[in-house]
Amino acid sequence: MSVNIIKTFFTVYQAMKYDAVIIGSGPNGLAAAIRLQQEGLKTLLLEGKDTVGGGMRTQELTLAGFKHDICSAIHPLAYQSPFLKQLPLADFGLEWVFPTVAAAHPLDKEAAALLYPDIDQTAAGLGRDEEAYRRLMQPLAERFESILPDFLGPLRMPKHKVDFLKFSTKALLPANWFQSMYFKEERSRALFAGLAAHAILPLHQPATAAIGLVLGLLAHPHNWPFPKGGSQSLANALAAYYQSLGGEIILNQMIHDKKELPEAKAYLFDTNPNTLLQIMGDALPSLYRKRLQNFRYGMGVFKVDYAIAGEIPWADPQVAGAGTVHLGGKFNAIAKAEAEIWKGIHPKDPYVLLAQQSNFDRTRAPEGKNTVWAYCHVPQGSTKDMNAVIDQQIERFAPGFCERILARHSMNTEAMEVYNPNYFRGDINGGAQDILQVFTRPIISLNPYRTPTKGVYLCSSSTPPGGGVHGMGGFHAAESVLRDLF
Repeated sequence: MSVNIIKTFFTVYQAMKYDAVIIGSGPNGLAAAIRLQQEGLKTLLLEGKDTVGGGMRTQELTLAGFKHDICSAIHPLAYQSPFLKQLPLADFGLEWVFPTVAAAHPLDKEAAALLYPDIDQTAAGLGRDEEAYRRLMQPLAERFESILPDFLGPLRMPKHKVDFLKFSTKALLPANWFQSMYFKEERSRALFAGLAAHAILPLHQPATAAIGLVLGLLAHPHNWPFPKGGSQSLANALAAYYQSLGGEIILNQMIHDKKELPEAKAYLFDTNPNTLLQIMGDALPSLYRKRLQNFRYGMGVFKVDYAIAGEIPWADPQVAGAGTVHLGGKFNAIAKAEAEIWKGIHPKDPYVLLAQQSNFDRTRAPEGKNTVWAYCHVPQGSTKDMNAVIDQQIERFAPGFCERILARHSMNTEAMEVYNPNYFRGDINGGAQDILQVFTRPIISLNPYRTPTKGVYLCSSSTPPGGGVHGMGGFHAAESVLRDLF
């Protein structure tokens, strides 16, 4: 269907009345639309691009036959999301791929630290920290499924108070304190640094240990899986299920002003606060607008996709068994790099997050060739070319990598925002997810999804629980709509 035909249809939709209109089809927008449609409401999902997905899109960015995930790549949170895992997505084509190793952390001139689904197997590779790791993770893993819903939601009284408290006393620590308290070996500390750096925050900030713990616990025992065929497969399955319930989708319909929206009782914005302000304008109270303008965004990313001949020639062959690889060396080196970026400095040796999905999913690349997905953190709004720096960091742990590159596609923070307007100045987390904005995003409120304007809600990663593919921001926003209006 052409864009012009879709826009012609949209003039008809504008004259129709809906219970709810969802703006944006990222994981939260799709989750919100599904939850409302499950209750039999008449809903419409509007997407500005030609496919659904937001960060969950897969395209041939380099050469024909190479399928690259543009942003989101590995999905342990989606696999264990309290809402998404209830949905019959396998009936709509979703297949999960499980790598041998959840994550690997290569080290200079020694074996990599490996995060396995099995706690004992992971601990066995951590030298003097073997027993410490087991004592730390085993009790938390046994209770993690019960506390995950409380972690992936707004601030509220947890259902499992004792278990949540035991987790929180550790999670609220800065990652640098946590690693020194619990680990003696540099390899254990490095492994934790790679996990905690997913927070896209300096590792001396409070609660950065939470991200490291959550990601580690997600691996035990479920691994870090990803969708066969690319992240787009997850988006497509969600959209197909939504449509099977009677939901309606219009693509290529970028909304710029509230006047472009059809009549509805509720509007749910899977957007950042900036976009909500642009669309709704003075329909939002002036004090609320001012508070949204004070919302703090975080560091950006520089993304590179590679098409390569053969596999990455890792110095430690065990790394080839990992779906995700964290590059950057020891804890202190990664912590230094992240702190520099927060201050607006481009580090010489940045932390690089890399995924090698085609090692396990041969639908991603031609025979004998592979895709490589990688990004590093950069200062917000950076336009510096980081290609050579990322190449160098991969080459450091995989000598000969650069000789295997057939083609590349790179995106700086500006390109990331063009691809997805929610990625303001390259911030893929929907705003800085520090302790001041974990549960109080976009503002301090008993209900962070509801705006002061009746019927207008925010359901994006700029609401709790923040970034990641889990759909829980959309789910909780939809629950607010159901309580308020239906």
